[in-house]
Amino acid sequence: MAKSSSVYVCSACGAEFPKWQGRCPECGEWNTIEETLAPAGNRPLQVKAAQGSASRGGRFSGFAGAQESGAVDLGSVPLTQIPRIHSGFGELDRVLGGGIVPGSVVLIGGNPGAGKSTLLLQMVSFLAANVKVLYVTGEESLQQVALRAGRLGLNTAKVRIATETGVDRIIFLCEKEEPQVLIIDSIQVMYMDGISSAPGSVSQVRESAAALTQFAKRKNISVFMIGHVTKEGSLAGPKILEHCVDCSLLLEGDRDSRFRTLRCQKNRFGAVNEIGVFAMVDKGLREIDNPSAIFLNRTEVVSPGSAVMVIWEGSRPLLVELQALVDSTQYGNPRRLTIGTEANRLAMLLAVLHRHGGVSMGDQDVFVNVVGGVKVEETSSDLPLVAALLSSYNSRALPRDMVIFGEIGLSGEIRPVQNGADRLTEAYKHGFKQAIVPKDNAPRKKIPGMTVYPVSSLSEVMSLI
Repeated sequence: MAKSSSVYVCSACGAEFPKWQGRCPECGEWNTIEETLAPAGNRPLQVKAAQGSASRGGRFSGFAGAQESGAVDLGSVPLTQIPRIHSGFGELDRVLGGGIVPGSVVLIGGNPGAGKSTLLLQMVSFLAANVKVLYVTGEESLQQVALRAGRLGLNTAKVRIATETGVDRIIFLCEKEEPQVLIIDSIQVMYMDGISSAPGSVSQVRESAAALTQFAKRKNISVFMIGHVTKEGSLAGPKILEHCVDCSLLLEGDRDSRFRTLRCQKNRFGAVNEIGVFAMVDKGLREIDNPSAIFLNRTEVVSPGSAVMVIWEGSRPLLVELQALVDSTQYGNPRRLTIGTEANRLAMLLAVLHRHGGVSMGDQDVFVNVVGGVKVEETSSDLPLVAALLSSYNSRALPRDMVIFGEIGLSGEIRPVQNGADRLTEAYKHGFKQAIVPKDNAPRKKIPGMTVYPVSSLSEVMSLI
């Protein structure tokens, strides 16, 4: 029997080292190097794969689906349109880029209780009426999955299910069942027989995902893998797990909130900035066709510090309420707390407001929150954030029917954002009659029933608020 030796692997990038180190020299992350066991003479696996020639084949030959890796002219590759499979959820199809692509590998992560297994169980129940599906669970028994399906009221008569954690046996089962869609729940509990480390380790997750991806490309099977997340909210396991899949999704949402946001982080078959909005109800996840109406569930009396902005998510505008609270600090150092927006951008806008607007909040506590748990990453939230700060600071509420969007530069100028006309159209559909927008985003034709205030500097914004 081969003697086992210790191998130290970085959980962030997958690099291997002969001894432990506090900081990974490859990716620069701290405290990510963990000890794992590997048989002597059988490490590292990726080195053996690199040394093997393509003519000899092996586990890593034909990784993208082709058995022979000969070179061809790129212009001679046929550009046939790949038919997509409707998942049963319009929001999920939007995030995937138009539907499920045959032969694609999708990784779905999220916090415990977010609804990952529920979403995929609902999806396969819909797909089973037209295509062959196989649900492989390694964390629950058959009775537990059946009970959840019964509670959700799903028709699972044609859904094939198995409890298995061995990747080799899963592939053998798929060769027999010949499914078109395969669900792996979850990749962290899967293992390869040739690796001595425990399931969930860097080596097991990496090799299991690579073997399933190779099989999916070779057999043209759509694979959905559920992945665990760390306490920071990122997908657990090595980064190569996200690199080898075609699409990486993250299901966001707190347990005390009934809304879930499915955000795309990587997609080889569509845009990466699309989001899907769902509501968790007693019958599982229900898609929200008009998320703006959900996030704009405001009270009749609008308080100071509340502003409505129009952000652009993927291919559609989204109206979201942003709230700010400015209060005198009770301690020596004023607090800066933001939820849903970047803290560094808040600090930058406070500096711009002081330098070019003459308003100093250095002795004030500043709290910012995006209602509904939406995470805003684009710069169009600069102008509504400043408007909300001034509204709270001056204790003067903004008009209820006013919408704001725009980017603010370091010199105090108001910069335009993309799709300005579509943002105004969406705001008008929801009953907004006033809008503060960058001058370059002002509509060429007047919108009936809406007053648009084009601004080009911070001083013009302050005169309107």
